[in-house]
Amino acid sequence: MKKYNYWFLSLIIVCIAASSFFAAETLLGNAYQITLQTGFPFYSISIKIDALSAWMILIINFTVFTGSIYGIGYLKKYTADKPNYLFHLLFIIVFYLSMISVTIVQNFLLFLVVWELMAISSFLLVIFEHSKKETIRAGINYLVQSHIGVLFITVGFIWVAVKTGSYDFNSIAVFSSSVPQSLSIILFLIFFIGFGFKAGFVPFHTWLPYAHPAAPSHVSGMMSGVIIKMGIYGILRVALLLKTNYMIIGEIILVFSAISGLYGVMLAIIQHNIKKLLAYHSIENIGIIGMGIGLGFVGLGLQNDLLAITGFAGGLLHMLNHSLFKSLLFYGAGSVYQKTHTLNIEKLGGLIKSMPKTALLFLLAALAISGLPPFNGFISEFLIYSGLFEGLKSTDFAFSIFILTVIVSLVLIGGLAVFCFTKAFGIIFLGSPRHIFDETPHEVSKQMLFPQYLTALLIVAIGVFPQMFFQLLLKPVALFVPGLESSKYFLFLQQSQVLYSIGLLAVLVALITFILYWIKTKVTSKRVVSVAPTWGCGYVAPNSNMQYTASSYVKTYTNLTEPLLSITKSEVNLKDVFPEKQSYKTSSYDKVEKLLIDKIIKTVKKILSKFSFIQNGRIQYYILYGLVFILLIILYSYGSSFLKIFYNFLKIF
Repeated sequence: MKKYNYWFLSLIIVCIAASSFFAAETLLGNAYQITLQTGFPFYSISIKIDALSAWMILIINFTVFTGSIYGIGYLKKYTADKPNYLFHLLFIIVFYLSMISVTIVQNFLLFLVVWELMAISSFLLVIFEHSKKETIRAGINYLVQSHIGVLFITVGFIWVAVKTGSYDFNSIAVFSSSVPQSLSIILFLIFFIGFGFKAGFVPFHTWLPYAHPAAPSHVSGMMSGVIIKMGIYGILRVALLLKTNYMIIGEIILVFSAISGLYGVMLAIIQHNIKKLLAYHSIENIGIIGMGIGLGFVGLGLQNDLLAITGFAGGLLHMLNHSLFKSLLFYGAGSVYQKTHTLNIEKLGGLIKSMPKTALLFLLAALAISGLPPFNGFISEFLIYSGLFEGLKSTDFAFSIFILTVIVSLVLIGGLAVFCFTKAFGIIFLGSPRHIFDETPHEVSKQMLFPQYLTALLIVAIGVFPQMFFQLLLKPVALFVPGLESSKYFLFLQQSQVLYSIGLLAVLVALITFILYWIKTKVTSKRVVSVAPTWGCGYVAPNSNMQYTASSYVKTYTNLTEPLLSITKSEVNLKDVFPEKQSYKTSSYDKVEKLLIDKIIKTVKKILSKFSFIQNGRIQYYILYGLVFILLIILYSYGSSFLKIFYNFLKIF
């Protein structure tokens, strides 16, 4: 099997190296475009790598590189099923190439082909463990919702193609210039819904909490790290080409983003499945990315260059940041699952003793996703906050209130994220084990740790040297902000200097922390270390049940949010004098899924049940159905001739 792994990694690395070269060249100032004149069905095919494509390619490349290395280590125990394993490696390659293709093709029809290829290959990656019923159910759910999104995207493309007679992406700009502004906004909404399914904006998010727990952890890392960003890419690409009221577009994105961010993190807190928890955090972070992008378009609408720059830069940088810390969190969750064979947080505990490296890496990623310095999440959120505070300077009172509401939403998202990850890290890694496993958990292999260290290094690098990565955003942001590379460059440089100061402070804080730790180590090195039981308040038989559980940790929050979220509790009967062994359990369900999906499915089932008499199990009826069908085909084929003969016959009389 090593031979196949070698060829797989070699092919992935060659493709990554080649595409990264062109992407880096583009970000340094060289754009690449190839136009091929073909016949039906694609006509003219244009392949273009601009700054936005280049930024996406680099994000895709790093995540797929780390995911591929981690995946080979993660899947070692599955190599006995050789065909399934080899097909999985093949689909990773197809998945990667389809994502790269999505970012560079400029033809509607070809875009739909590669977009569909991306959806199908990712579906096949999700259902790797297809022997499990819940995995197939999650995969089909993902595939169906992906195709609902494709339907909206296709409607948008058809509308533009009919109006302009062209299948090229530039025809979107021609369309928006030739129709009333209201129609351009409607077209944007159609595309936003279509790409919103892939991005995971609320209420188009319901596939995420099922697909991530079902997929292998390296696939979850790549899906959360890059595939949901393809939805963001689609929205940016369309909005870049539309010539319309950017203020309205920005406000639409801000509203969906604020709701997505808050709703995602609120549901994440009450999850007991670690990968489902991380899936809801993907929805939260899509909301944060959307806030940055929405602010950028609002800045264009207000002709406020500083607001546009900080908004777009914050959103685009958070795309990279989220791909890093979220993939690292999923890799950590995969490591825990591989050694404990459970994703239930309530059964975990004390893993920092047996898996210290995984615990440290998970903690680093948790701090980064919570937006704390000196890590990368803080930098992108700082830029978005800068844009929001710039927006408060508006003289329009209603708009200022709107921006203030978005600021409060972002503050709540940050606070709730910290709360959620103190729960996740504390319950999983701290305390004592809550469950006895068949095998004692131990640290994962170096092959699985290496890509995690690589990701962690980049997380810290962006937090400590943010101005270096911010400079890479000059070209992508310049696509949206006209004149940025010349007359408005000083505004971009100003933000770079601010980030340089933040990075310098981060280095100083880290240095002071290291010095204090060194002094503490030297001072305490000669002290005798004694180990004794923790004081148990006079209780002499402590056990793991005395610890906080995930449910008890968030009980107050659960009581507060119960009216907003669908939470089910099993009550404990305390009235008995001698009660038997009892348990307390809480579970949650997505209200949006209940209202928008379950209700529709229930209605459709109810309608279809009225026709259940057709399938009655009697062979005579089935033969009759066949004869009726054949008769209808004959009537349809020759009906017009019969009618003409009958009409002529009537004319005789």
